[in-house]
Amino acid sequence: MLLKDAKILIGDDSILARKQLKDVLSSMGAVNFIEAVNGKETVEKYISEKPDIIFLDIIMPIKDGITAVKEIIAEDSSAQIIIVSSVGTQQQLKAAIEAGAKDFVQKPINAEQIKAIVSAKFD
Repeated sequence: MLLKDAKILIGDDSILARKQLKDVLSSMGAVNFIEAVNGKETVEKYISEKPDIIFLDIIMPIKDGITAVKEIIAEDSSAQIIIVSSVGTQQQLKAAIEAGAKDFVQKPINAEQIKAIVSAKFD
């Protein structure tokens, strides 16, 4: 699948973080974005929209990212979830990976790191 054909879900309570990630992904050719402002909405949009990849913050209102990862993986064990968070402790990283996340990106985001992750998943 080409990145331009991919459906990308960005779950983050920060409008700035969502915009920065969309800007990086748009520069790579992505055009189909779905946004969610908390973990609960991210899970709901995952179920209804079935995106190809999810970028998800850990610390969010209503439902945190780790809980959202667990719920999404329970729905679809092959979900491609990338945690993007400023909470970069080993404990949080371990919890995210154990819950089913495929990768972890530290905020502030590094465009090259996002490009490397996305390039490995899309042509």
